[in-house]
Amino acid sequence: MTTTSTSSTAHDPTGDQAPDLPQLPFPREGVLAISPLYERLRAAGPITRVRTPAGDVVWLVTRYEEAKALFADRRLGRSHPKPEEAARVSDAGVMAGPTGEHEHEDADHASMRRLLTPAFSAKRMRRLHDRVAELAEGLVDGLAPGEDGVVDLHAGFSVPLPIFVICELLGVPVSDRVYFKDLSERMATLTGDDPAVARAEFERYTAGLAAAKRAEPGEDVISDLVAAQEHDPRLTDARVAELTAGLLFAGHETTVNRLSLGVVLLLVNPEVRDRLVADPEGSVDAVVEEVLRLAEPGGMGLLRYAHEDVVVGDGADAVTIARGDGVVIVTSAANRDEGAFDHAGAFDPDRSPNPHLSFGHGPHFCIGASLARTELRVGLTTLFTRVPGLALAVDPDSLTLHTERLTGGLDTLPVRLPGQGGSRAPRGGSRGSRRRRGA
Repeated sequence: MTTTSTSSTAHDPTGDQAPDLPQLPFPREGVLAISPLYERLRAAGPITRVRTPAGDVVWLVTRYEEAKALFADRRLGRSHPKPEEAARVSDAGVMAGPTGEHEHEDADHASMRRLLTPAFSAKRMRRLHDRVAELAEGLVDGLAPGEDGVVDLHAGFSVPLPIFVICELLGVPVSDRVYFKDLSERMATLTGDDPAVARAEFERYTAGLAAAKRAEPGEDVISDLVAAQEHDPRLTDARVAELTAGLLFAGHETTVNRLSLGVVLLLVNPEVRDRLVADPEGSVDAVVEEVLRLAEPGGMGLLRYAHEDVVVGDGADAVTIARGDGVVIVTSAANRDEGAFDHAGAFDPDRSPNPHLSFGHGPHFCIGASLARTELRVGLTTLFTRVPGLALAVDPDSLTLHTERLTGGLDTLPVRLPGQGGSRAPRGGSRGSRRRRGA
């Protein structure tokens, strides 16, 4: 529940009154788990204060009800009334601080969604299905074990599939994929000066792509953005470059990482994998939704700023988010809230409904949700129907994440293909539909 308030008794922008606040990112207990601290903070109150990696104090949202309500609350946004005073999450070049102009945020956001929604619509994604399947089939054909019989599925399948798709959709030369993937990873690094350098280079690169589309338009999203400039004076060349960089970054990073974690979830829950192999059309949608709910590559949450005072909670539990305060909504914690999901830590595609918040909620619901779902459906179905005997080559507890990046993701995903031998059975397999391994 959220209501307007004129008080700000809970506001402490510097955190000087509470020097011992927990600091993000919280340590995890494995690639399929999130920190147990989230559960303790969820029990402590509707929202709690924490420090970001940058050292600033923000409100952390871990409960499902509050997360959903705040996502939908138009009094929170991505801009800040006084950007120079805004709390920052990190030094990363993306999702680290306020973005956009406070006075024009709503109008700019509405304009952007009108422009991009047709390109990422569910209807267009259904038409894209066959092309994604063709790309996935080719990647499976190209999986080649090393001398030890092991394939890095993350590098050989999960990374290239979303990259190839977003390149075709936006109109980006696929030959540039190594270059912009490196820029994306540098931008997502949490500390140091290099993320800002990488962001500037990324936008110079996308400005060049837009200039090429002005000279020779195609049937792609960048060409659509360039054409829209004629009718929208606020859609400057710099804004087109910024939007394109954001689409290219977001259009592959999160899906790459969720695809790999989805593979791990299926490999440690072989009864679900077997159902997918036996009846892909009948089971894949539910599997994908449960992968989206539980697969958490990073864990930092989504940043918003209060544009006016907002009260969260009721009665003695009520807490005021003051105008200008930073708010980090942790969807992975909300998606594991036992108040919203029975046996919330279990990987259970049979759960229905499954109203996870992995794409957000409300006016900022992820515009690329249909694309991500298409890539996960096709990627997981193709992989496991083509290679049903796929097996982890290492104990799942030995897998590691890129904790230095905002977007996280697996370092590697070593697997063995059927006939390679020496596969190690994953621990913690099937224990019933309500006790599957999850988080």
